[in-house]
Amino acid sequence: MTKFKDMTINHQVLCPNWNLNDNRGYSLLSNLVQENFALIKRLVLQSYRRSSTLIVGIIQPLLWQSLFGAVSLFQDVNITISITSYKVFLSSGIIVFTAFTSALNSGLNIMFDREFGFFNRLLIIPLTSRFSISIASVIFMSSFSFFQTILIMGGNIIYKSITNDIYRLILINSIIFLMIGGVTIFSFALTFFLPGHIELLAFIFLVNSPILFASTALAPLLSMPSWLQIIASINPITYTIEAIRYLSTTEHLSYKNTIINSILGQFNLEQM
Repeated sequence: MTKFKDMTINHQVLCPNWNLNDNRGYSLLSNLVQENFALIKRLVLQSYRRSSTLIVGIIQPLLWQSLFGAVSLFQDVNITISITSYKVFLSSGIIVFTAFTSALNSGLNIMFDREFGFFNRLLIIPLTSRFSISIASVIFMSSFSFFQTILIMGGNIIYKSITNDIYRLILINSIIFLMIGGVTIFSFALTFFLPGHIELLAFIFLVNSPILFASTALAPLLSMPSWLQIIASINPITYTIEAIRYLSTTEHLSYKNTIINSILGQFNLEQM
């Protein structure tokens, strides 16, 4: 009994250590980087073993671009801006649609981890922060979607349907990356809100095509009926497409020139 009375409780063991340096000399930042790198590596190996996902993600937008670009109905659309052909007009919409679709599907990996029980195993790992699971997933899926988009952009550059100017390509990639990051985070929020992958896939199928057709990806805003112009004007994808289309086609780049005149007002590149 005397032995137990003399023992003192070390309260530091019971509370988390939020110092930048722990007792072993490793920095908190290095631990976060290490565990995020390991989690990203796991996702890379998953994608490598399921390479068909990347292949389908590249083939699908190329099919869309080939089919819509070949249909005479769309080639006869009255394009009121200075674009040489409908294929050039269509390329910006296909690039944005590729990025949007890939980012919207990014939550499926976490959803399958939840259903197969692997997500619970990740939660019991002694991580420095459980936010590393979400951070690593967002970084990987955003990079994966961006990689698919870069491949599609490369094909359009070869066929001269998009600009090859370095400065403009940097601006285009920045806009696409911002959109991918936002849609990826939205997809992850749906993953933790919906009960299973069936509901998530149903939502993706329900939203994906209407967002494409209710934008300026396939036709200019002025060529749409009035009710569709209202929907396209509140569709954020429309402004992403128009910004990229402006950067790809205009000869004299200006941040102050009006790009689109929607029901929400007139917008230039700086406002977008």
